[in-house]
Amino acid sequence: MKNDPRGEPYVPNLNLKYPANPDEHMILKTGGIGITIDERYPFLDKSLGFRIKSALLYLGIFTLVFFICPIRFGLKIRGRANLKKNRALFRGGAMTVSNHVLRWDFLIILQAVRFRRLYFPAWKENFSGPDRGLIRLAGGIPVPASIRLIRNFNSAFDELHERKKWFHVFPESSNWSYYQPIRPFKKGMFSLAYKYNIPVIPMAFSYRPARGLYRLFKKNKPLITLDIGEPILPDRGLPRREATALLREQCHKQIVRLAGIHDNPWPREGD
Repeated sequence: MKNDPRGEPYVPNLNLKYPANPDEHMILKTGGIGITIDERYPFLDKSLGFRIKSALLYLGIFTLVFFICPIRFGLKIRGRANLKKNRALFRGGAMTVSNHVLRWDFLIILQAVRFRRLYFPAWKENFSGPDRGLIRLAGGIPVPASIRLIRNFNSAFDELHERKKWFHVFPESSNWSYYQPIRPFKKGMFSLAYKYNIPVIPMAFSYRPARGLYRLFKKNKPLITLDIGEPILPDRGLPRREATALLREQCHKQIVRLAGIHDNPWPREGD
């Protein structure tokens, strides 16, 4: 499919059926082994065995995966200058935010920030699927279904922030493969960005048609571009609710722009 005559970006035609609700998951059942998340669940696993396996996983990501992504996806990352020139701003931590469109998109985010561990909230059911071990080792923290356990979930991020760690958030909340418009954003983690007073770094995945040698093995799959935007700071002069809403609005707007979209059909607010 060619670019839209209105100037909208390239949209791959993969004949995928997307849910009607913007936060509904394309894969509803993951199968596998379930996990029990209760008061005893270690939202931050500090055991020696876990830390060793996690370090080995990141070593593999930093070497093998970073080599594979440009080949597999024709990956282009643009806007790294926005990270370099704002390094002093990130000393106390930061939160990267992007649309959620690939099974490997978190790995590409890691490649964008280069040799930095990220922690991220993850759909609980993903810890029952085939990637459950990798998600956990990569920094995934399951979002509990029970409201009474949200305190434990938040405490894990409180501790990570004290250690000046970085977070990543997919505020669309579900992965829609190769989807183009930017869906509405949930507000939850933007509230934590306000609480910690850390900058939010918008990033947008977009697509390019496969050309040259890529046409021989990519079939209908597009090539991937990731654009990194300017960091956004929470407005601490506003009440928390208003500042969180503004931060979400600013981040959504910048990601739409970074993706090259002029006419986004979805609203910014997802809850």
